[in-house]
Amino acid sequence: MILKLLFIFIAIGGLSFGGGYAVIPLISKYVVHENAWLTMKELVDLISISQMTPGPIAINAATFVGQKIWGLRGALITTGGIVLPQFILLMLLGYYLFTKNKKFAVLDYSLIGIKAGIVPLIFITALDLFKSSVFKGAITIKNLSVPAGICFILALILYNKKVNLFKLIIMGAVLGIALETGIMYL
Repeated sequence: MILKLLFIFIAIGGLSFGGGYAVIPLISKYVVHENAWLTMKELVDLISISQMTPGPIAINAATFVGQKIWGLRGALITTGGIVLPQFILLMLLGYYLFTKNKKFAVLDYSLIGIKAGIVPLIFITALDLFKSSVFKGAITIKNLSVPAGICFILALILYNKKVNLFKLIIMGAVLGIALETGIMYL
């Protein structure tokens, strides 16, 4: 089990180009769908918490999953696994780029292709997060979470009016608590 955790997070780390949001589909695939270590709701909660804690989403997610499955040892294994591929890659590239003063045209072209591939990954992540936080289950009007829908619409309006993002998060949290606990229904 512990080796499986390590190898899965090494694979995720090796394929994680584009930052945390581009990694979420990989984490979802391996952690939620293939191994059922987390539910989709837990993953959405994890992403929300990862936004509030310091550090990259991928590392925070790896640490949380490892801790949930195998305790402190699991957290150390998964965090190390997700960081190891990038560490090795950066050490090698850094050595050749900075000590040998070489230019890699192939690397530049590869990065252009990788950037183009990251946009769909982030879009898929946004759709998954939207579906699981605004809708409860399948996307139908019946399954619409009214508080989440209201928060989403208000956030879009306020974002377009250039309201500070920190204020948006706080307002969304307060509105979500108020709507879910029924304070606003009284």
